[in-house]
Amino acid sequence: MNKFTKLGLFTLLLATVVFSSCKKDYETIESVDDAAIQTYLKQNNLTFTKDSGKEYYYKITTQGTGSTVLNQDSVYYTYTFKTLSGQVLQQVSDLMIVGTYLGYTDQFRINSTAVNYIFAPVREVLSKLNRGGKATLIMPSHLAFGKNGISTLNIGSNENILVDLVMYSESKRHEIDELEINKFIANNNLTLIKDPSRARYSISTPGTGTDAISVNSTIVANYTVRYLDGTVIPQASDQITEVLSNLYKGWQLILPGKVTAGGKLRLVLPADLANGTPLDFDIEIVSVTN
Repeated sequence: MNKFTKLGLFTLLLATVVFSSCKKDYETIESVDDAAIQTYLKQNNLTFTKDSGKEYYYKITTQGTGSTVLNQDSVYYTYTFKTLSGQVLQQVSDLMIVGTYLGYTDQFRINSTAVNYIFAPVREVLSKLNRGGKATLIMPSHLAFGKNGISTLNIGSNENILVDLVMYSESKRHEIDELEINKFIANNNLTLIKDPSRARYSISTPGTGTDAISVNSTIVANYTVRYLDGTVIPQASDQITEVLSNLYKGWQLILPGKVTAGGKLRLVLPADLANGTPLDFDIEIVSVTN
């Protein structure tokens, strides 16, 4: 082998090493994400479909039997955001179902962070379902929280995210209220009377006062109010003094004729009789003035 051949061979080998090194240095985040997701799927023996356009993975577990949903249609759904290692980042329970137009289901604030994140794959996967459908989505990091992650939430750099999605069959707010309230009652083994207004109540003490309550009565009441998931809503005071007509619509419908001063009751209100979301009250009527 002459010196020119040796030199040429050496140059070729050097170029190959340099090219390989450069290729590794400039490996795209898309390819890194994809390799990590495929490893996760293989290790967990999972079969997902890869969207050819956006490079996310999804699996429809229940197609649903309701109508096809368009961007301008109202949808009610729940979601759970997790890392592939199983860390839950944010979760909406079936007692706190999200409602919006399908076209806006790509917008999220994770654990009340100030940033409004846009996750287009969530909307796109929901659009593949009929009402009543369920799916799981894996978003590659470049379509999720990117290279920075969120250190305060322990979301690492280039973290791929798994999202469980459930679209409910119900398409109206009052239908979702019924679903949430029925689940709440069953979960807590409660016995409540259902009023024609759709409010539920249980009177533990009718009261001994002689003044009947009307919407024009001024009442003093001790109360606690919670969301249906049990979260207590902070109030400036646990006692309120007010004309009943200025209070919750559900109070106006249920208190008159059912309790007097000294009365105690539990009251569960659908969204339209509360403040736009179903609420759970413990109420004690301290006094009534007509």
